[in-house]
Amino acid sequence: MIYFLYDELFLKHETGEFHPENPQRLISIYTRLRSRGIFENVIKLKPEKINYESLKNVHDPLYIKKVEEECRKGYSLLSTGDTDICSSSNDVALYAAGGVLKTLDKIFNSEIKRGFCSIRPPGHHASADIGMGFCIYNNIALAAEHAKSNYNIEKIMIIDWDVHHGNGTQDIFYGDNSVLFVSTHQSPLYPGTGSSTEKGMGPGKGFTINIPMKKGTGNDDIISVFNEIIMPAAKEFKPELTLISAGFDSRKDDPLGGFLIDDDGFRKLTRMVIEISEYSGSGKILSILEGGYNYDGLSSAVFSHMDEMISGS
Repeated sequence: MIYFLYDELFLKHETGEFHPENPQRLISIYTRLRSRGIFENVIKLKPEKINYESLKNVHDPLYIKKVEEECRKGYSLLSTGDTDICSSSNDVALYAAGGVLKTLDKIFNSEIKRGFCSIRPPGHHASADIGMGFCIYNNIALAAEHAKSNYNIEKIMIIDWDVHHGNGTQDIFYGDNSVLFVSTHQSPLYPGTGSSTEKGMGPGKGFTINIPMKKGTGNDDIISVFNEIIMPAAKEFKPELTLISAGFDSRKDDPLGGFLIDDDGFRKLTRMVIEISEYSGSGKILSILEGGYNYDGLSSAVFSHMDEMISGS
């Protein structure tokens, strides 16, 4: 049994019929999961809006105000970067972020240790004061800060397997030794960050691990990287909470990426993350949807990921 967060409210973030990050992504996921009977093994959650105090744990108050004003005024593009918005986008983003925190609260206050958040807009490109790359608020960073401030968690691992580098997440935790941030991503590709030389700074030096990989990376390549680099780092770190920036644009046939990972690959990666979560004995995993723009591929990969979290041990 795992938690599953979703709400039709997330469909109200309207980016345009031909924008790759559009409501059909979540519709395809929900339709696939329902048809495969997975809801018999999940506890469904509805989101709650994040409060201002939690939001400013990560985001600059001036940026929060900017997003609110630009959505209210009907801007079609966030002025800080390439994120399409509509009048409802700020509310949707606040509920998405709040839903992530609600799921995390459930994980910490029940016997169920895993959850998946099927939300939009995604978050890993958003930094403290910049929204970009389809992202408004950094959902996974908000989850990490919530765990630290509410549950006294001192060691959090963020695994980002989106095909694009999670530059916003990296920026937020670059000087923080309580968060081990690991990213596998295609290079070169948007946003152009994520060199293996970017390792953190100050107290956080060594707590950022970037693994840029070439177009055509498939199951064997990424599993080898997990075995050789990520698993040993996790074993040494022993995270009390493991967070996944679950981008499925790293799946084969995605229009915005060039990786060749298939559904079996995502099952194996999920199994390895489950093992990572057990290094400290906590077993706590929260997986948060990022990219994935081939509807059939996205929904199929999400099913494999969730099914493994339900059945894997």
